[in-house]
Amino acid sequence: MKISENFIGSYPFVRIDGVSELDIEKIFDCGQCFRFDRVENSQHASEFSGVAYGRFVSFAQDGDTLYIYGSDLADFEAIWRRYLDLERDYREVERDVLAHSQNSALIAAIEYGRGIRILSQEPFECVISFIISQNNNIPRIKKIIEALSERCGERIELCDEAKKHLSGKGMPYAFPSAEALCALGESGLFEMKTGFRAKYIYDASSRVKSGELLLDPIRDEDTERAIERLCEVKGIGRKVASCALLFGFGKYDAFPIDVWMKRVAEKYFGDEAEKLSSLTFGEYAGIAQQYLFYYERYNNEI
Repeated sequence: MKISENFIGSYPFVRIDGVSELDIEKIFDCGQCFRFDRVENSQHASEFSGVAYGRFVSFAQDGDTLYIYGSDLADFEAIWRRYLDLERDYREVERDVLAHSQNSALIAAIEYGRGIRILSQEPFECVISFIISQNNNIPRIKKIIEALSERCGERIELCDEAKKHLSGKGMPYAFPSAEALCALGESGLFEMKTGFRAKYIYDASSRVKSGELLLDPIRDEDTERAIERLCEVKGIGRKVASCALLFGFGKYDAFPIDVWMKRVAEKYFGDEAEKLSSLTFGEYAGIAQQYLFYYERYNNEI
């Protein structure tokens, strides 16, 4: 990859030439992230903007060239290189997964979903986001998260050049802290239309605020132990814990089982979904899950 820092006036952006196995259309449309939306009328073939790590950023792509608007080279090295998982060889990931299973649907799913990368999101945001995702659809999940951010997150001020990359969803706000969510209380969270999830959001936030739930050490724990740890929070079951670990803690062997995976298991593997685990797909089982999810959701030939 060739990486260069550029400016439009004083507004920075990073250009990366020679990007391979990366497709922002697939990355931001495979259910792993809820804070990015398409930028309409972009000058690029594809562009998505949103908020991560308290920053407004826009990812645009033309073929094998990626643009990160709102980032200088220092932020790219500190945040976005890891956020986009750019150092990982996804062809090697594919080879590893297929060494564990030569199922024809898995082979087709990898081909169909090639370009998906697992984003490295903020752990607390990931935990809360996937609590909100329970029995919910993506548009409504996004709406709740944006409402919470606008209510008790910090507003991100934008220059005129940055505003050209807005998705049309309004001005951006950082994801709220645990302290800010706790301050709303269960009743305040319920008023934000979180429904039965209000008490779960409050419990998770309270545990993080008090130090009872320390998120950073979870990265170093065995995945099964990490799942058990997150499941101590009210309302977090194995599926939500696995999602949070995969997308926010770098646990690539975590394999979330939802209605899509149950369908995939019955349809292509002739088995129970619970058996489609890291024992089946190895250390990158979670990435295999994303390929299978994307394939089942979008492949119209099924």
